Amino acid sequence: VTGKQISGAVVSRLKLIAGLDISEKRLPQDGRFNMEINQRAFDVRLSTLPVQHGESVVMRLLAQDDAMRSLDDLGMHPDIQQRFQQLIQRPHGVVLVTGPTGSGKTTTLYAGLNLLNTPERKIITVEDPVEYRIPRLNQVHINVKAGLTFAKVLRACLRQDPDVILVGEMRDQETAEIGLRAAMTGHLVLSTLHTNDAINTPSRLIDMGAEPFLVATALQAILAQRLIRKLCDSCKRPSELSPQQQIWLEGFNDPAISQAQYFYGKGCPECNQTGYRGRLPIHELLEIDKLLADLLKNGEHIAFAQAAHQQDGFKPLMHAALAHAMAGRSTIDEVLRIAGDVQEH
Repeated sequence: VTGKQISGAVVSRLKLIAGLDISEKRLPQDGRFNMEINQRAFDVRLSTLPVQHGESVVMRLLAQDDAMRSLDDLGMHPDIQQRFQQLIQRPHGVVLVTGPTGSGKTTTLYAGLNLLNTPERKIITVEDPVEYRIPRLNQVHINVKAGLTFAKVLRACLRQDPDVILVGEMRDQETAEIGLRAAMTGHLVLSTLHTNDAINTPSRLIDMGAEPFLVATALQAILAQRLIRKLCDSCKRPSELSPQQQIWLEGFNDPAISQAQYFYGKGCPECNQTGYRGRLPIHELLEIDKLLADLLKNGEHIAFAQAAHQQDGFKPLMHAALAHAMAGRSTIDEVLRIAGDVQEH
């Protein structure tokens, strides 16, 4: 039996479990199934992609108990957590959580929803697919093939007298504008967007086609987040910086940063020889105050970025990553990865 035959059989079995068409190998497919690992229930998302010599399969595991996490469980900086809790308890406005795929945006939004999920609030979620099933929430699964799009469901939601609407992702101009207008008519709208940082998020909405006035008026705050790898405590060792790393750190003009002791993971059985074990969240929170809103309305994007960096309490993602490295929880390599992503100093 060849490796290709084995892989083909495994792919077919996975597609069968996920409810996909095992005979269709020319088109991408998405499915899901449930399984239990070490007495924990997982929702498994399966994605297939036709490639030259067969099919590529990626599975995403979502632990169902993650759905019941609170904001206290997410490892946010206490100041950011307190401000975020206050923001999502406002009666109206748009609050966005941004970051790349797999950065924990949905987990953060659901932790926020768990805070808001009380009998007196009507909460509707619009998702593709519904990631976690939560009691009391009205959860709608998007079905584009059947014509049930984000925009169509959002319009219907506004006639359902909701207090809070969660939109899984603002994917296009129509969805973004309906979400922004919903916030201006007395609803709290929570959603996600794929952007590298908080400061560039309003520009992304405007580039999608949303009116600058609408973005400036409805948008209340943006929480950008990433996950960085956590050093293995069992094999953590003091690190010697490379000349390039030392020069980069000296660019901060802060002896506390350039002269700090940093660490690396040597690798051991505990971490499967990777040097890392687990992940740490990092966040930056930008509130759209009157100054920033006025700059957005006037299209002054450079001035907006400058004012945002100077906002009281704003700490960029890279500085959050650097704090973990200085405390021996992560590495300079992880900080540089974040720095390359957000292109800031």
